[in-house]
Amino acid sequence: MPSVIFPGPEGRLEGRFSPAPRPRAPVAMILHPHSQGGGTMNDRIVQRLYKTFTDRGFATLRFNFRGVGRSQGSFDNGIGELSDAASALDWVQSIHPEAQVTWVAGVSFGALIGMQLLMRRPEIRGFISVAPPANMYDFSFLAPCPASGIFVQGLADTVVQPNSVQKLVDKLRTQKHITIHHDEIPRANHFFENEIEELMGSVDKYLDFRLDPSCPIR
Repeated sequence: MPSVIFPGPEGRLEGRFSPAPRPRAPVAMILHPHSQGGGTMNDRIVQRLYKTFTDRGFATLRFNFRGVGRSQGSFDNGIGELSDAASALDWVQSIHPEAQVTWVAGVSFGALIGMQLLMRRPEIRGFISVAPPANMYDFSFLAPCPASGIFVQGLADTVVQPNSVQKLVDKLRTQKHITIHHDEIPRANHFFENEIEELMGSVDKYLDFRLDPSCPIR
C-alpha cells in the first residue's frame, strides 16, 4: 500500500496506491467523505472499499482531497474536489494507460464527486455510491446517467434520508441502457458504525455480479 504524491490542480495530492498485478487490469478510485466533517482517505469504509478492489486485482487509488492530510489547497465546496478527482484519475491512467475499464466508489460527499466524475469520464463503466447525499445536493446532473452501478443506503441514516436516495434511484431507473441496483441496510446509520460487514457484503455481491464474464451489463 505505497504512499504516493501526485500533482493536483492546487498543488500536490496525497494518496495510497496499489498497482495492478497484471497488464490491462481495471482501475478503481475511492473517494472519501466530506473533509469539513472529518472525512479522509483513511475513513474505514474508504479503506474497506480500497481493499476489496485491490483484492480483485484492480489498480486502486484512494487519496485526500485538497486541504486534507498532506494534500495542498483548501476546501472548495465540491468544485475543486471534482478537479482533484479528475487529476487523480489522470495520474492513475498515466501509470496504467492500457486499462480498459474504470470504476469509481465514493462515500457520502465522495459519492457526489464520484457521480459528477462519471458524467465527465466515459471510461468509467461502474460505480458504487455509499450514502450519497441526495437530500443535500442536486443530482439532476445525472441526465442521463452514463453507467450502471449500485447505491447502498442505511435505513437508520439521519444525515441522508433514505427516501431521498430512493427518489434518485427511481428517477435513474426510468433511463434505458443502464441498470441501477439499490441496497438498503437495516439499522445502519450514515457511518455504518455497526453494519460495515453488511455494507461490504452488499458491495462484494454486486462486484461478483458485475465482474462475472457472463454479466449482461457492459
